[in-house]
Amino acid sequence: QVQLVESGGGLVQAGGSLTLSCTASGSIFSSNVMGWFRQAPGKQRELVAQISSGGVTNYATSVKGRFTISRDTAKNTVSLQMNSLKPEDTAVYYCRLAQTIYDYWGRGTQVTVSS
Repeated sequence: QVQLVESGGGLVQAGGSLTLSCTASGSIFSSNVMGWFRQAPGKQRELVAQISSGGVTNYATSVKGRFTISRDTAKNTVSLQMNSLKPEDTAVYYCRLAQTIYDYWGRGTQVTVSS
């Protein structure tokens, strides 16, 4: 079993920055992918960014150049640095860890960007 705990959400003005962090604990394999998804009211959950244990990253087009994902594999943490935030970035952000055939999710953290 794997547990994920997110932190760092909040309210910020447009153009501002926030950093989200997620710590994983439990039965974590050396090969996995950690990432961030988000879900806005009335919309489907979507990928924001993800990073493999080998350091390969993948970003949604809408956040490229503004968000940066990083991880500390030894500490099982993943962070998302979000710059130049826009009102359309407002959503609940979820941390996900994928390993073998299983996906594990955090409870989510709210990010609200005011215009």
